[in-house]
Amino acid sequence: MHPHSVSDVWNLVTGVQPAPATTVVWGTAAVALVVVVVRGLWHWTRNIVTIAHEGGHALLAVLTRRRLHGIRLHSDTSGLTVSSGKPHGPGMVLTAAAGYVAPSLLGLGGAWLIAAGHVAGLLWSVVALLVAVLVMVRNAYGLLSVLVTGAVCFAVTWYGSVDVQSAFAYLAVWFLLVAGVRPVLELQSKRANGGARDSDADQLGRLTRTPGFLWVLFFMVVALGSLAVGARLLLR
Repeated sequence: MHPHSVSDVWNLVTGVQPAPATTVVWGTAAVALVVVVVRGLWHWTRNIVTIAHEGGHALLAVLTRRRLHGIRLHSDTSGLTVSSGKPHGPGMVLTAAAGYVAPSLLGLGGAWLIAAGHVAGLLWSVVALLVAVLVMVRNAYGLLSVLVTGAVCFAVTWYGSVDVQSAFAYLAVWFLLVAGVRPVLELQSKRANGGARDSDADQLGRLTRTPGFLWVLFFMVVALGSLAVGARLLLR
């Protein structure tokens, strides 16, 4: 049964839902691992990571009072967030550093909400975040990608049963936690082969006068730490 009024939605968001069966928790973890590891599946699901990545850049740009101009998402799963302001300093560093850690931190936050029983609250929060990203997207493929992702999340949130919502929430959070690791590995692989000279890590290296690899290491520590803590919350 789906909500029929604003009060129904609010009751769902603030309410506590029961935890699913252990088989659902482990099953969704297995599915998330498969879609991240299998190359053909990863090509499509990586768009979700790109949305989170660029959303992280955009959020920190706004929080550090930079002027956000827009987000572009491309069919090769790359993306670009354009903001203006001081080309150096803490605001620029935080904005540049937010991308690779955003999926993992979103997954960790989702795991905390699930552990507290707020499955519906998590799903509605995801819908709200996708709407916020949508209004800043500036290209057709990006609009389509966010709209499809948002439509799926909204359909599950509005029409799905408690069991369906719970399984979907676990799958989404497991995916973000596991998927947060692979882009960092891909980044360092490209850097090792002489590519990605303008990657977030290398830009941060130039901004802070430190080796870019240290930023890759930072991204990986955040990703693995979020996965470890998030998994403990989900399996508790």
